[in-house]
Amino acid sequence: MAAIPESVMIGSSLLGGGKVSWLLVIAIFLSNIPEGLSSTVGLRKNGFSKMKLSLMWISILVISTLAAMTGNQLLADSPDHVMVYMASFTGGGIIAMLSSTMMPEAYEEGGPFIGLVASCGLLASLMLDHLN
Repeated sequence: MAAIPESVMIGSSLLGGGKVSWLLVIAIFLSNIPEGLSSTVGLRKNGFSKMKLSLMWISILVISTLAAMTGNQLLADSPDHVMVYMASFTGGGIIAMLSSTMMPEAYEEGGPFIGLVASCGLLASLMLDHLN
């Protein structure tokens, strides 16, 4: 579940100046939309009811909120290098999830053009990072 390290990073980003980086929140939100849609469609095809799916997504929301609060509390007095390791761990989790699930499915559905679209997404992210 990639949502937990992402949520810990959101909670820990509150430590710096008391504000969450909007770039971080937007990036996490946008990256989770296709993951959530893909997961939901697959689970519906396998017979999961709408009620069961709703309960699952609500539980993920609650767990993510608790992870953000925990990250904020546990990392409050952490040295900078711990925060760097947490950010690296979070980024690694996101890349692993994308590499193992989203990219193969996207390539299967969209063909080689998907590589160009993914590269444009990375470029947009880097450009937004320089604006922040």
